[in-house]
Amino acid sequence: MTATTATALVVSDEDRLRADLYNYLGLILSGPPDQMLLEQTAGLSGDSSPLGEAVAGLARVAAVTKPKTAMSEYHALFIGLGRGELLPYASYYLTGFLNEKPLARLRRDMAALTITRAPNVFEPEDNIASLMEMMGGMIVGRFGAAASETQQKTFFNTHVGPWATHFFSDLQAAKTSVLYASVGAVGAAFMNIEREAYRMTAG
Repeated sequence: MTATTATALVVSDEDRLRADLYNYLGLILSGPPDQMLLEQTAGLSGDSSPLGEAVAGLARVAAVTKPKTAMSEYHALFIGLGRGELLPYASYYLTGFLNEKPLARLRRDMAALTITRAPNVFEPEDNIASLMEMMGGMIVGRFGAAASETQQKTFFNTHVGPWATHFFSDLQAAKTSVLYASVGAVGAAFMNIEREAYRMTAG
């Protein structure tokens, strides 16, 4: 995703951490991790919360995962021969088909938020990696002015909340998933936190 404008802004530490986690999920779901990303992941630490425990679990798995293994796993999950084990698209999860109304609605909302697809990206915009990246960018203002809490809530509830937790649960349960099962655990825990936080906010 690319930004059409750039705006300097002040972002709270909590929101920056949220954005960092969204961006991390977007990165590791956009392609197989290289050695550097695996090492960075192995260096993560968590607390005793469900999300913290999921992060710690992911760090342990990343520490013993080789790039070649991660690449094979990613290919089996998301590419495969013809298709991977999972189809990580909002349209598929919400309608059973690709390139349906959820994608059209997302493109309309992206235009309103001045978010455009990067020229080197050919995946439909409603894939999970892009949506994680969009949420991270909206929080810190990478696509222009930082999105308000109401804008974030609306985007999340429209494009992420209705299906992302289901996807992350499927990722945990996928038969070829090892490293990505741990990614799924982090994603599911994080989505639960975000959904509850937005449920408790007005607007």
